[in-house]
Amino acid sequence: MPETRRGVLYGIAAYTMWGLFPLYWPLLKPSGAVEILAHRMVWSLAVVAAILAVRRHWSWFRTLTRRQIVLLTVAAITISLNWGTYIYAVNSGQVVESALGYFINPLVSVLFGVIVFRERLRTWQWAAVGLGGLAVLVLTFDYGRLPWIALVLATSFGVYGLVKKAAQVGSAESLTVETLVLLVPALTYLIVVEANGTGTFGHHGTGHALLLAVTGLVTAIPLICFNSAAIRVPLSMIGLLQYIAPTLQFLCGVLIVHETMPTSRWIGFAIVWLALSAFTWDSLRAARAARRDSRTAPTLETV
Repeated sequence: MPETRRGVLYGIAAYTMWGLFPLYWPLLKPSGAVEILAHRMVWSLAVVAAILAVRRHWSWFRTLTRRQIVLLTVAAITISLNWGTYIYAVNSGQVVESALGYFINPLVSVLFGVIVFRERLRTWQWAAVGLGGLAVLVLTFDYGRLPWIALVLATSFGVYGLVKKAAQVGSAESLTVETLVLLVPALTYLIVVEANGTGTFGHHGTGHALLLAVTGLVTAIPLICFNSAAIRVPLSMIGLLQYIAPTLQFLCGVLIVHETMPTSRWIGFAIVWLALSAFTWDSLRAARAARRDSRTAPTLETV
């Protein structure tokens, strides 16, 4: 199988699993969002440690710099905020708003490029960002409040991606450090809730305990698939594949959870989708232009 096709399949697998998360987290009730998050941290570390053990890949620990450790600590904090907010949103019946967060995440990432890297946006990129801002205003009117779940998810994941890019550490290695950073607070929390009798692990049957333990696999497998896709396919293709997850999340919220979708909310999402269409079209056009320029650029032999 060609590498590009294999990469596309890995990408589809990763984003499909992320998109179906709204069907998994409710299975963990009566566990609360914080307890689920703590278990996810602990079991994720067990999974990535097992992967590294099989690969006999431990030497990278010695090559980590202080800067990378600091960056991965920041990444751990931001992804824990992202995970906790998402689990809370799904288990409190706000799946559609969580999907909105991942729909607008590309636009937030573009804004980070302007603010952090002083990047200059093209006209259509500015149009997409403007439409995204308009959508937030419409949805604020619809909800009667800022769509804070969507904004927290989009911003925290944007910061996470920014920090991970700066750290330049592989996915399994990065997740190992991130979960190590979070291990002590996660274990402490689990010990406390078990001691005061409010913990759920082992108190609601073997099936429930296994579902909590599987959170480690649920976290690690999509990340590994995503990393396998990222090294095989162009970023423009990854940009298209990333819409699979929020689309599936949105469909779960509307068709399975049966969340209310008044007209004003449909209008808000329609504006978001219009913004993403403009953003995606502009990105693909720029990628084609770059490839065309690279093919027509003079080589050393022709100069």
